[in-house]
Amino acid sequence: MNIPRSEHPRPDRMRKDWLCLNGKWGFEIDNAKIGAYKNYYERTSLEGEITVPFCPESKLSGVQHTDFMNAVWYRRDFSVPAEWAGKRVIFHVDACDYKTTVYINGKKAGTHSGGYTPFAFDITDLLLENGNFVTIYAEDDVRSERQVAGKQSDRLFSYSCSYTRTTGIWQTVWLEAVEKAHIKSYKAFPNIANTSVSLEVLTQDALGATLQIQAYYGGKLMGEAQAKVRSASTTVSIQLSEAHLWERGKGELYDLVFTLEKDGKQDVMEGYFGLREISLSKENGLTINGKTVFGRFVLDQGFYPDGIYTAPTDEALVFDIKASMACGFNGARLHQKVFEPRFLYHADRLGYMVWAETGNWGLDHTLEENIYNFLPEWLEEVERDFSHPSVIGWCPFNETWNKHGREHCIHLLDTVYDVTKAIDSTRPVITSSGAFPTERTDVHDVHDYEQDVEKFRFNYSKMEDGIINDQLYRMDKRRQFYKTELPVFVSEYGGIGWIMEKDSSAWGYGKSVEGEEEFFARLKGLTDVLLDNGKIFAFCYTQLTDVEQEQNGLLTYSREFKFAPERYCEIFAKKSVIE
Repeated sequence: MNIPRSEHPRPDRMRKDWLCLNGKWGFEIDNAKIGAYKNYYERTSLEGEITVPFCPESKLSGVQHTDFMNAVWYRRDFSVPAEWAGKRVIFHVDACDYKTTVYINGKKAGTHSGGYTPFAFDITDLLLENGNFVTIYAEDDVRSERQVAGKQSDRLFSYSCSYTRTTGIWQTVWLEAVEKAHIKSYKAFPNIANTSVSLEVLTQDALGATLQIQAYYGGKLMGEAQAKVRSASTTVSIQLSEAHLWERGKGELYDLVFTLEKDGKQDVMEGYFGLREISLSKENGLTINGKTVFGRFVLDQGFYPDGIYTAPTDEALVFDIKASMACGFNGARLHQKVFEPRFLYHADRLGYMVWAETGNWGLDHTLEENIYNFLPEWLEEVERDFSHPSVIGWCPFNETWNKHGREHCIHLLDTVYDVTKAIDSTRPVITSSGAFPTERTDVHDVHDYEQDVEKFRFNYSKMEDGIINDQLYRMDKRRQFYKTELPVFVSEYGGIGWIMEKDSSAWGYGKSVEGEEEFFARLKGLTDVLLDNGKIFAFCYTQLTDVEQEQNGLLTYSREFKFAPERYCEIFAKKSVIE
C-alpha cells in the first residue's frame, strides 16, 4: 500500500520502533459542533474518507472542500506491533489546525491548542489487546481573532495575500514505542572555541538512570560522555576530537546516539547537531562562526498547489531549498507559517539559513489576553526547533498593525521578546517584522516595496540621521525612525509582478513588467541598492514562488522557473560591500 509522506517526520529524534499512520482515514465535517454530544468518538465509521496528512481543502486529501469548516472528525483502525509489548506507546500528531482532541477506543487521550506545533499523548493504558481505533476532533475558526492563522483567508475565497485555508491534520500522524524511562527531547549548545557540545536532555521517569551520548561524524566516533540522571533535565558535555563547522552551503552535521538505561532496559534515540555559532551586530552584521555573511534571503511561504500547507513529497521540500540556492540565495524567511521538521532537516544538511516565524496573522494583537493564545504555541516552536543549526534567528510577529487604534499591542510584543530571549540567548530575535517597532528587538526590520529604483535608493540615503524611508518617516515618525545602533534588515522588497497565469485576481507589487529585460533591469537596480549599502546586513526578496493569485514569485506556483536561475543568481549573489 502506498502511504503518503511515509518518511520519518523527525530526523532529529528517531527511534527504530515507530509506525506511520498516514493514509486513508474516515472523515466527516461537523459545522454544528455536535459530534462530541452525539459520541462520534465511539462510532465505527464516519460519512466520508480523507487521505492524511493532507488537509481537506487540498486536492491530495481527496476531499477538496474549500468552504469554512468549523469542526472536523477523523477516524481509523490501527494495530500495535506485537514486538512493542511491554513498552509505552506514544501517539504523535505533528500538526493539526487548530484545537484538537484525540480519543483512543472511545476514551479521551488529550487535547492540544495550536495549529502549527506537534503534540503527543501516552496512550498505553487506553489500548486494547485487539481492534484499536483512534478518533480525532479538530475545531478551527480563522475569523475568531483568538488564534493564529497566518495567510489563511478569513473570507470564503482567497484574496490579496490571503490564501486557501488549512483545517485539521496537515502533518504526519504516527506511533512510537519507548521504554517507561525514556528520552523526551534535547537541546544542543555547540562551542567552537574548544570544539565541544553541551546537550541538555529531558527525560521521563528516569531518575537514577544512566544516560550515555555518543557523537559521530561520517560514521567515526568523535566523542562520548555519560551522566547519572538526577532530575528531569540532565546536561552532558562532549569533547569532540575533530572540528567540522556548519557553514552556509556546507551543512556539516554530527550524528548523536542517546542511550538511557534503567533497570536493565535501554531507550535508544538518534539525533544530530551542527557545530556553529551566530552573532549579530551593527559593526559586523551577521556572522556565522566569526565570519561575516551577508544574508541573501528569499520569502518562502510554504504553500503547494496540491497540498496547500503540506508538501506532496519529501523531495518537494528539497526542491524548494535547492531552487532557492540556484537563484543565489543562502537562506529564507519561512514566512507566516511554522515549517515542518523535515524541511529544517534538509536546510540543516544543505547549509541553508532560515529565519523561523509563526503565522501570527489572524490574532488580534491589541487584546492583552491573547498572550495566552500565542505564547504557549510559540514556545512549543522554539522548543521543537532549538537545535536546528539552520535556524539563525526567530521572528514571532510580522506586520503587527495597531488596527484598533490602541497601544496594547506593544505589551504583547515586548513580553514575547523577553520570554524568547530567556529561552534562547544564542540567536537574534526580530520582534515584529516590518511594522510597529518595539524597544525590545535585536534588528531594525524594514519592508519596502517601492518599485522605482531611484526612489528606493533615496529611502536608505539618510540612515546616518536615523531615518529610513523619508516619506514614511514624515507620515509616521514612530514607525520608521530607528535606533542607529541596531543592524538593519530589509526583510521584504521586490515582489515584482510578472503574471504567468493571468486571471482577474492575479497581482504583484507595482506595475507589472512587460518583458524579461525590464524585469531584470528593475530587479538588479533594487537589489544593488541593498548590496551596495554597508549599513544593511541582509535582504529578503519577495518571493520564491507564486502563491495562488499573488504572482510575484521567481518560480510559478507549480515550481517552474519563470526565467533561467542563472540570471537570478548573477544579481542576488553579487558581492556586498560588507563582505
